[in-house]
Amino acid sequence: MTSASTPKGERRRAALVKAAAELLVEGGFDAIRHRAVADRAGLPLASTTYYFDSLDDLIEAAMEYYGRSELARGREQLARLSTQQRGVDTLVELVLDQLLGADPGYDAVLLRYERLVGTGRRPSLRPLMRRLAAELRELLTEIFAKSGFDIDAGRLEQLIAVVDGAVVNALIEVDPDPRAVAARMLREALTQSSSGPAARL
Repeated sequence: MTSASTPKGERRRAALVKAAAELLVEGGFDAIRHRAVADRAGLPLASTTYYFDSLDDLIEAAMEYYGRSELARGREQLARLSTQQRGVDTLVELVLDQLLGADPGYDAVLLRYERLVGTGRRPSLRPLMRRLAAELRELLTEIFAKSGFDIDAGRLEQLIAVVDGAVVNALIEVDPDPRAVAARMLREALTQSSSGPAARL
């Protein structure tokens, strides 16, 4: 058994991953540096290279930690939902919680989209992002179903594109509330495509 696989080693590695994920959320990919991660975790600088083969490995672990945490939060929301028809406004907020995160602030949304776009320059992240995206779509489909809306995969992709387009346009225009812009556009897309809950979207 290597020291990296002992309980102490696992705790140290987990602390580094958590620290890297926090830095990722606060400052994007550029914020993840060996020293910054070690300092945040309260561990020696050498620990980052001991537990991770490269900075890219650490970044991937941070992205997975963050993505899994977001999915877990979404599943907790889903578990608390009763199976019932709910209004479009409530559904919009549930969907945006999954797509934009819990923090509606401008900087948080901007950093989120910078991370998403930045994965295009990091080929090593693409398989992970595909897996996380697939799980996110499963979660969203369940949220729609539990809210009394029947939605297929094609329509879900369209709605995600509506949100992404609205957010990007709001960020370009430096709108102080990109989430509100996305909410308005998603609400319009939902009300135009159905006469209410239980309709097929």
